[in-house]
Amino acid sequence: MAGSEYHIKTIESAPFAENAYVLWREGGAEALVVDPSFDSDAVLEVLDREGLRLAAILNTHGHADHIAGNAAIREVYPDAPLIIGRNDASLLTDPDANLSAAFGMPLTSFPADRTVDQGETLELAGFTFEVREIPGHSPGSVVFVCRDLTPGFVLGGDVLFAGSVGRTDLAYGDGPLLFAGIRSRLFDLPDETLVFPGHGPSTTIGRERRHNPFVGENPGTYRLD
Repeated sequence: MAGSEYHIKTIESAPFAENAYVLWREGGAEALVVDPSFDSDAVLEVLDREGLRLAAILNTHGHADHIAGNAAIREVYPDAPLIIGRNDASLLTDPDANLSAAFGMPLTSFPADRTVDQGETLELAGFTFEVREIPGHSPGSVVFVCRDLTPGFVLGGDVLFAGSVGRTDLAYGDGPLLFAGIRSRLFDLPDETLVFPGHGPSTTIGRERRHNPFVGENPGTYRLD
């Protein structure tokens, strides 16, 4: 996907159909990688093909399908810092907490180089992001909100999906907390803001505010809080 000022490439990987993202500014030389999963080779191929240097790895949260590629990416780009929300940082090095052990594939990442909290600002690879913490799917899921480009966008992890929301039946899950966070920390954004989720197609804030069956204005029978 290309905006007028930036590019976002989606890499979907098995076995969980997780979306990793590579993004860079139009004409820029640096890129960001978000939530590299099991297909790290495809992520590295994008960076190589576009001739981009990696400025940082961003993890929206610490579940296994979002951190599985951290080590392989760092091996090629040893100076790229890993950034994650402070309240999910412990999941990186704990196979039980990051759920990989439960799936019979225990894995860990190297520890975070930087942790972030609600309201912090990141300046990376020509992007400015506001960090918004929205727990409920994991203890400290964060989304990265870019508001000063056209169109604005959210790197949303497993918080809000097209027509759905992140699972809350896993360890540390909390449905009411997740739903409240979506409404207060995402639905205040402009309707045209793009949402790039951890699974499935992209969507917009306006579409989900109006029609999402869990947290939208008319959630109907799916409303759980």
